Amino acid sequence: MAGRALTPFQLMAILLAAFLATCHAGGIAVYWGQNDGEASLSDTCASGNYKFVILAFVYKFGKGQTPQLDLASHCDPSSGGCTGLSEDIRSCQRSGVKVLLSIGGGDGSYGLTSEGDARDVAAYLWNNYLGGTSSSRPLGDAVLDGIDFDIELGGAKYWDSLARDLKNMGKNLGGKGVLLSAAPQCPFPDEWDGNAINTGLFDFVWVQFYNNPPCQVSAGRGAFMDAWRQWESVPAGQIFLGLPASKDAAGTGFVPAGDLNSNVLPLITGSPKYGGVMLWSKYYDDRTGYSSDIKSHV
Repeated sequence: MAGRALTPFQLMAILLAAFLATCHAGGIAVYWGQNDGEASLSDTCASGNYKFVILAFVYKFGKGQTPQLDLASHCDPSSGGCTGLSEDIRSCQRSGVKVLLSIGGGDGSYGLTSEGDARDVAAYLWNNYLGGTSSSRPLGDAVLDGIDFDIELGGAKYWDSLARDLKNMGKNLGGKGVLLSAAPQCPFPDEWDGNAINTGLFDFVWVQFYNNPPCQVSAGRGAFMDAWRQWESVPAGQIFLGLPASKDAAGTGFVPAGDLNSNVLPLITGSPKYGGVMLWSKYYDDRTGYSSDIKSHV
C-alpha cells in the first residue's frame, strides 16, 4: 500500500528538526604543526573533518624573551619561510574552519613574570598574528581567529591577565575579535590554566583526557564523568573531550573509535556545554583516520 504523503507542516517540522540537529552537532578540533609528514594546512582544512585547526606552538615567550614559533619542518619562521601559510590560513577560514595559534606546549621556555609582561606578550601576539600590524609577521598578513593557551609549565601567574589583554585588544582595536581556547589537563582544577579559565573569557576549553590516568576514560565511567562534570562547571563557552588520535600519540588515554562512538560520546553529547572532540594531532590522525571514524558521531 502506498504511503501517505507528508503535509507541508510535517515536512517543515522534519526539516526544522534536521536543521536544529545540525546546528547542535559537535565539531572536531585538531592540533597541527608539530610533526614532519603530516598533511599540509590547506589539505587539513579541505578534508572537511575539522571545525578548528590549532597551529602549534609559539614555544618561547615572556620573561623578556623574543617569542619564537616552531612548526617543525613545515617551514622556518626565522628566515621568513612561514609567511606562505597566509594563503592556507585564508583558505581554511573561507571554508569555515577557525584557525588558532597555540602558545606553550609540553616543551619550551615560557612564562609570565608580571602584568606588564602579560601586556607585552599580548601586544606581540596581536601585532604579529592577530588584527594588529608588524613588519615581521611570521605567518604573513593572514589574521588568525584566536589564541590557544596550552600552558604546561612556566608558573601559574598572570595567564588571566594575558587573556584579558587579548580579549580587550580584540574589542577595542577593531577587527573580528579574538577567540580564546585552553587545553588544560583533566585533573580539576588545572594547575596552570585554571585562573585564566575562571575569567569567563574562554570560548573553548579542550580538556586533555589523556596522560592523566585518574580522570581519563580508562579510569572508569564514574571517574571520567566526575571529571567531565567538573569541567562543565567552568565559566567557558564549550567543553571538548581531548583525546590522542592513535595509541602512539600519547602515553595513555587512547580510546578506540568504536568504543568512543558507542560508549563514551553518548554520555556527554547531551551536556549543555558539549562542543565536540579535540585530537592530538593531525600527524597521528593521518595515520589512523580517527577523525573520519568518529565525525558522524561527534
